[in-house]
Amino acid sequence: MTVPDPPTPLPDERRAQVVELLRRRGVVRVNELASELDVSVITIRRDIALLSSQGLIRRVRGGAVLQSGPVAEALGSGEPEEAPRTADGADVEEPRLTIGMVVPSLNYYWPDVIRGVREAAAASGARIVLRGATYRAADERRQLARLVETGEVDGLLVAPTTTGDDGEELVRWLQGTGVPVVLIERAAEVGDYREAMESVVSDHAFGAAMAVRHLAALGHRRVGLITTRQSPTSVHVRRGWRQACDELGLLLDAVPDVNTVDQRDPGWPEALDAVLDACVSSRTTALLVHSDPEAISLVERCRERGIQVPGDLALVTYDDEVAELCDPPLTAVRPPKAAIGRAAFAMLAARLADGDPERPAHRVIIEPRLIVRFSSS
Repeated sequence: MTVPDPPTPLPDERRAQVVELLRRRGVVRVNELASELDVSVITIRRDIALLSSQGLIRRVRGGAVLQSGPVAEALGSGEPEEAPRTADGADVEEPRLTIGMVVPSLNYYWPDVIRGVREAAAASGARIVLRGATYRAADERRQLARLVETGEVDGLLVAPTTTGDDGEELVRWLQGTGVPVVLIERAAEVGDYREAMESVVSDHAFGAAMAVRHLAALGHRRVGLITTRQSPTSVHVRRGWRQACDELGLLLDAVPDVNTVDQRDPGWPEALDAVLDACVSSRTTALLVHSDPEAISLVERCRERGIQVPGDLALVTYDDEVAELCDPPLTAVRPPKAAIGRAAFAMLAARLADGDPERPAHRVIIEPRLIVRFSSS
């Protein structure tokens, strides 16, 4: 005779079990609860988030404790201990903070952001679990799911794809994990009222406008733009470029404004020549280029065509990863990458330390710097 499996507890019943286990043990861990109640780590995190919002329990790193005060007494917990204890009465050692971090690249732009996160984490004794992705939402979600499902990370620092159907679905999934999240160099809104997720970003539009103002101060009246389609930064750079051109009354008629493939694409040489042809025909004397590899490739092609940089065409690049290595060295807008990392970690650590589900979302915007070199002199 086959014995049927016991019925799966309803959500309210499961949450009551969580509270009862807390009453008896003083503290519970997310991964232990998931195993004991035979549900996913994400489900337990959602339960803890809901119970915390109701004032029944309090989140701690990696788990939860029973909320102190009248609610705890009503549940029969008696006077709370000064510190959580295990079932055998031993003190529970507070684990160090463990943060999962997923970025779209480990070899361009993001290493300095990672360094900033690690510096801030080291100062607080936290651990960073780093994963690299590939600017694709499916890959990013796979990496994030692995971190979340272990139940070992207390929060996430992530630079996800946020646009398109896949990006929007990834943002909704992130919001539903129950894990505190801070977006890095990305912004997103969720829910019926388009509430902002916590984020730390560079003001790329301001950086682009700063580059245009620098070129205008040198006397350039026609300042063109090259961005790449693959980069989520391009839309912000274009916005800042256009706003500054409008404010300064710069000429935009026939000036190159190109959103093209990057320099690794087979179509790049053709696109590059088309830009330079447009510069010559429109008498454009300056370009803002995102990013460094495209700007360096542009300089090389200018040399081949007899176009002098900066004599015939002044250049400012955006990112300042390898701009100084070019011949001539390139003037560059430098996003505050390490500062972004430090601020993102601090925001997430504050969220975790606060433990208040009603804490308002925080958004931090940090300004880039302009580094002037020979290419715009």
